[in-house]
Amino acid sequence: MAASQNFEDLLPVMAKKLGGDGLIGELCNGFSLLMDKDKGVITFESLKRNSAMLGLQDLGDDDLRSMLKEGDFDGDGALNQMEFCVLMFRLSPELMEASKFLVEEALEQEFEDFH
Repeated sequence: MAASQNFEDLLPVMAKKLGGDGLIGELCNGFSLLMDKDKGVITFESLKRNSAMLGLQDLGDDDLRSMLKEGDFDGDGALNQMEFCVLMFRLSPELMEASKFLVEEALEQEFEDFH
């Protein structure tokens, strides 16, 4: 998927700039933009209709279906919010490495706040 390369380049930058909580918030915003408002999940139709907002307008139907299939862990043919976030992390290998650091950073902050 050519478009995922563009996203891979931006996700680690977003993580660095926004921190863990900010990145999760932005992923939630992305999910909201792509989801079918009536069903509360990302369907093929809602992904196709809204993909231009994320710069994915060049992806064909097969690419969009592949993206859905790759992230659809429960096999219902759609992506819920958790599946979408996991897929975005999986599409960004650099962010997978950085996510360990972000979790540790958040835990350290939580520990400091506690004391």
